[in-house]
Amino acid sequence: MSINQSGWRPTTPTKGNDASPTFTGNKALMLEEALIFEIGDTTTTGVDFTGFDAPTAVADKLGGLARTAPIGLPGLSEPETVRHYTRLSRQNYAIDLGLFPLGSCTMKHNPRLNEKMARLPGFLDVHPLAPVDTVQGALEVIHQLAHWLVTLTGMTSVAMSPKAGAHGELCGILAIKAALAKRGDVARKVILVPESAHGTNPATAAFAGFAVEDIPATPDGRIDTAALIARLGPDVAGVMITNPNTCGLFERDLKTISDAVHAAGGYVYCDGANFNAIVGRVRPGDLGVDAMHINLHKTFSTPHGGGGPGSGPVVFSEALTPFAPLPFVEKQGEHFVLIEEETAGEHHADSFGRMVAFHGQMGMFTRALTYILSHGADGLRQVAEDAVLNANYVLRSLEDVLHAPFAGAGPCMHEALFSDSNLADGFSTLDVAKGLIDEGYHPMTVYFPLVVHGAMLVEPTETESKAALDQFIGALRSVAERAKAGDASLKTAPHFAPRSRLDETQAARKPILVWKEPVAIAQAAE
Repeated sequence: MSINQSGWRPTTPTKGNDASPTFTGNKALMLEEALIFEIGDTTTTGVDFTGFDAPTAVADKLGGLARTAPIGLPGLSEPETVRHYTRLSRQNYAIDLGLFPLGSCTMKHNPRLNEKMARLPGFLDVHPLAPVDTVQGALEVIHQLAHWLVTLTGMTSVAMSPKAGAHGELCGILAIKAALAKRGDVARKVILVPESAHGTNPATAAFAGFAVEDIPATPDGRIDTAALIARLGPDVAGVMITNPNTCGLFERDLKTISDAVHAAGGYVYCDGANFNAIVGRVRPGDLGVDAMHINLHKTFSTPHGGGGPGSGPVVFSEALTPFAPLPFVEKQGEHFVLIEEETAGEHHADSFGRMVAFHGQMGMFTRALTYILSHGADGLRQVAEDAVLNANYVLRSLEDVLHAPFAGAGPCMHEALFSDSNLADGFSTLDVAKGLIDEGYHPMTVYFPLVVHGAMLVEPTETESKAALDQFIGALRSVAERAKAGDASLKTAPHFAPRSRLDETQAARKPILVWKEPVAIAQAAE
């Protein structure tokens, strides 16, 4: 019997039972959850109103925007609503439940102290249009965080307004574009991107109007420095380098590359998504970087947000500082002011403009500054050291059972990279990832970076204790050994999750994203 849209499987009533068919799908204490439209009815509400007519005066206040047709939302009682969303939340994996091994994502603990500070009156309810004199404390938080970001990176200035990592990349590339235009060097239309860089890097460069050319990697997973330098010329605007790179390795030749790029008239953009591995240990500014975004949700523990409260400040070298975007906070005497278009003046006349309506994500700024102040300089250094230690522990603990292509390239940084090349015939990374779900863990990042076939990328961060790592290592080792032995049950994993394995091709190409009223099908009379 087919499964309906919500995933419930109808069963036939037992003999002699005249009740309507029941539904199965419950697992242990996890009740199967219908779609909210299947629980409620669009013609009713969860609250009874009798004899209620909206006063004409109220309708008039809506300026003709009063609803004239049914809203089309299901009416649920309070218990139905609470249970629905609580059950859905139990089907989600979270860093508060266990180790989240997504490589290159730095899924780390979000300290509750951060949340407490972000909810203080004055930060929680601050409005971007409030008069500057009434939000001096909030502006001081932004200014202090900016100071720390500049200090930790060894750069000259920082733009706080970009809302995410990729948005920050665009900010940096637009500053490079503005700098080239200022000096009349508009012939530079090429951005070089190494194979070991983040996938958003070439997309950002192309979006900004540049042509993108790949730079190959060496057998040890790092940039082919000779190939990059050989490609430099009058048409190259700059390079976008991820360091530490997506293979989990530090780019040891970055200073050499930066010097060569600058000598050739270009700029160096560094993807700072993996800054957590080097914060307090390495200053990108000392390596010749001209612009770098910082993911506050990665290095400084603000929530990932699920597409919501992102924040990707961009630090700039002295060469690119004049072209940084507006607005930004500046301290004038004992007063904090916002430098906007009307107050930029000649001092900031070369800014490439504005990326967002306002000046950043206040909740994320408050959380990140709290994290920095609670750790201090020595604590942030230990964050990097512990994150690198944990990643190397995972790498060395599993390299005998999973192929680790760069295990001989020296210590890894923030993440351990494996491949599926030593699994039994017909078994792949996908089978290992699905099997890991049955072991209680969210899968690691799979099939990325593209330079490694069947890649499995694990980033434990500094959050995890040795005991937590040992538990995860044991689970992944068990699944890997089954895959090497050709355990057929892995081909249909997961078996204990709320949903079994999907047809991922169909799920990607033909997703059902919107609920629709089922079409009634006429049935012949018996």
